[in-house]
Amino acid sequence: MPREKKKRLDTNAVQSPRDGLNAAFAGLDLANLPAGPETGAAAESPRAVWKMGRVVLRRETARRGGKTVIVIHDFATHLPVSVIETIAKKVRATCGCGGAVKGRTVEIQGDQPAKIRTVLEAEGFEVAGVK
Repeated sequence: MPREKKKRLDTNAVQSPRDGLNAAFAGLDLANLPAGPETGAAAESPRAVWKMGRVVLRRETARRGGKTVIVIHDFATHLPVSVIETIAKKVRATCGCGGAVKGRTVEIQGDQPAKIRTVLEAEGFEVAGVK
């Protein structure tokens, strides 16, 4: 018993050259629609996606055998941990030292608050704390 062929629906209907739109949009009144968003350099900026927020630098030596670390804490709650990890990696590379991400805080080995502050400000953070 031969199978019947299913009737196929054309999903890409030919557009009429008169209105340039397919049949679903042919009846819309385009004159009263607001203008769309501008496409420019500001819309393409990756920094426009996130507001980085404010972070606090803190100098600690406790439980580290007298060694100094700078702790970056109080990251905004909307930032995912992956963003915090990439920031930590950039700070470690700039300072040329080690560090760790523990929870939502970053510990950077050594006493280099000025370098850390410049990296964080370049990434769009407002930095408070150790000068």
